Amino acid sequence: MSDWSSCPTVEREPEKVSGAWVFRHTRVPVAALFENLEGGASVDDFLSWFPGVTREQVEAVLEYTIQSLQPDRQAA
Repeated sequence: MSDWSSCPTVEREPEKVSGAWVFRHTRVPVAALFENLEGGASVDDFLSWFPGVTREQVEAVLEYTIQSLQPDRQAA
C-alpha cells in the first residue's frame, strides 16, 4: 500500500469512503484510477466517468506514483 500522505491532491478521512485515499474534495478513491487504467480506460475516460476529479489531480497522482518508484537518489 502506498503512503499518499505527502501527495497534496489526495486526502483520507476515517469517515469518508471507509478511510480510503480519495481525490481531494471528492469521494473517488485513488485506487479507482489505477483499476480503470489497468482495465484499458484512458485518462480522458476516467475523467468523464468521475467528473469531480480534475486532470491536474490525475496528473499529480501519476507523477507521485512515478516518483515513488524511483530508486532513492540519496543511497547512491
